[in-house]
Amino acid sequence: MSETTDATPATPPADSTTPTRGRGRPRGSYAKTEQKRAEILEAALAVFAKGGYRSGSLREIASEVGMSEAGLLHHFPNKQSLLTAVLDLRDQHSLEFVPIEGSEPMDTLRGLVTLARYNASVPGVVELYCTLSAEATTPGHPAHEYFIGRYAYTVRNLTRTFELCDERGILRDGMRPASAAKATVALMDGLQVQWLLDRDSVDMAAELETYLRSLVDLDVDLADTGGADPGAAGDAETAATTDAEDAAENAAGAGAGAV
Repeated sequence: MSETTDATPATPPADSTTPTRGRGRPRGSYAKTEQKRAEILEAALAVFAKGGYRSGSLREIASEVGMSEAGLLHHFPNKQSLLTAVLDLRDQHSLEFVPIEGSEPMDTLRGLVTLARYNASVPGVVELYCTLSAEATTPGHPAHEYFIGRYAYTVRNLTRTFELCDERGILRDGMRPASAAKATVALMDGLQVQWLLDRDSVDMAAELETYLRSLVDLDVDLADTGGADPGAAGDAETAATTDAEDAAENAAGAGAGAV
């Protein structure tokens, strides 16, 4: 999920950057540049998802989009800036699983479990996230500000999710929403590291679901004030599995990493 607050850019002076007839950039060149940039990012995400970011080279990514390495560097000055942009794209893909800004907390929490299940199908993206997040703890790292903003965004929205649970009476007594949000993020990150070290040792989705069930009733149907929906657990699990399998088949490696 992308996740930083965007500052509104200043309006550029018309005489310096606005395309006009007879001078400046040809009409449509900006759109073509943005389209090519998007193609590069999707190709990079697929390459990193397949082989990890250390194995994935700029030359391989450039080849995927039919351009030279020098041409790729026209859009991204170095591999670090490309990696940061890829993480942002991965976060956009994550929103397909987790409606983190939505008003239905059960959809968000169930989506986290679906996302964790899907992550197991894109180890290269998980490796990219875990490696860069660790490296980015150093001030001055190209992705340092990205991760600061990303964690703030995620914790803020998950806090709101648990606040909604609390308002509806389904959050465990004594649990503070902000603490639940931070612990959930920490658990997801920690599970990914354990899984990368030994993929047979942990089921990320199962462990996350167990933890979330200790906080809230994931089976409750909030539209039914009478209580839980007895069929919701099976339906939610089946839907989550189907969504993850479909995404893994159709996304062609354009993964969604940790929330």
